[in-house]
Amino acid sequence: MSAVREFMTTDARCIKENQSLVDAAKMMQDLDCGSLPICGDDGKLKGMITDRDIVLKCVAAGRDPREVLARDLASGKPHWVDADASVDAAIEIMEKYQIRRLPVIADHRLVGIISQGDIARNYSEEKVGELVEHISERHPM
Repeated sequence: MSAVREFMTTDARCIKENQSLVDAAKMMQDLDCGSLPICGDDGKLKGMITDRDIVLKCVAAGRDPREVLARDLASGKPHWVDADASVDAAIEIMEKYQIRRLPVIADHRLVGIISQGDIARNYSEEKVGELVEHISERHPM
C-alpha cells in the first residue's frame, strides 16, 4: 500500500498567519494555485485559505485585503493527513470533507500537499473517478 509521502507535492508553501490577504493572493498567483495552507510562526498548520475565501469573505464583504490577515479566515479545524498514512486514508478524508487539496504533516509540521491531481496521476482510473465524484457532490445546507 502506497504512503501519502510517495504521491504528495513536496514544495508546498504556506502563508504565514500574520500575512495579509494581498500577500496570500500574490502567492497563489505566483504558485498558480487556488489554495494555501496557513501556518503559524511555529510552522504548524492553522488552517487553509482559498481564492474563493478571499473573494467572498473579504472583497465581497467590503473589507480591505491589505488589512485582513490570513489568520482571520482560518476558521474551524483544518483537515490534514500524516505523511506515512496510506493514500486510501487521504482519499477517505478528501471524500468525507469534499476537499481537493490536503495538507500533509510529519512531526507536527507541514511537509507537503496531496491533491486530487497527485492522486489522478498515480492511481487507478476507477478510484480517481470515485474521488472526483465524491468531492464534487453538493450537500443541501
